[in-house]
Amino acid sequence: MCTMMEEIQMTGKRPDREEAERLLADAERCNPGQWGDHSRFTALCAERIAARCEGMDADKAYVLGLLHDIGRKFGVKHLGHIYDGYRYMCELGYDEVARICLTHSFSIQNIHDYIGNFDIPQEQQEELETALAQVVYDDYDRLIQLCDSLAGAEGIMSIEERMADVKRRYGSYPQEKWDKNISLKRLFAEKTGGNIDEIVRNG
Repeated sequence: MCTMMEEIQMTGKRPDREEAERLLADAERCNPGQWGDHSRFTALCAERIAARCEGMDADKAYVLGLLHDIGRKFGVKHLGHIYDGYRYMCELGYDEVARICLTHSFSIQNIHDYIGNFDIPQEQQEELETALAQVVYDDYDRLIQLCDSLAGAEGIMSIEERMADVKRRYGSYPQEKWDKNISLKRLFAEKTGGNIDEIVRNG
């Protein structure tokens, strides 16, 4: 039975890269699956894009990307993985990661746009909804939302391929969310002054 680890080495509001990788590896032992490699590709994309953006920290982007799905440690869940990740990181004192666990699925800042099952109790849904409404998105929120839409379990994908894959698996993909993700790609193309597909594949 998996339990939350004790005696976490605290380094501020987020773990360093080594600790983040340890947290992910521990989580994969609890709930093995393709989500771990998806998280690694998300981190790689985030690091490469952030390194090309003025004022962004590539190490921070990597850690946030690596742990955005850390709530999957606690089982196969839909909306539940967001709640679990958010609470887990809050309990460890990693506020920056908790925020990304909360925001990464919501490029449209509305919990009701979630693609998947609402598999948590109403009071937890309300807790998430309240917390999400209080966030003022910054470029790290937007970056991980983008990179989550570029990273598959087997590698980096085009954003259209990734969203089409989600649509096949879940049966739908809201057009507003699709359009928002495309706009995030354009935003970071402007910030980097480059082609996002080339940057995430080649660094």
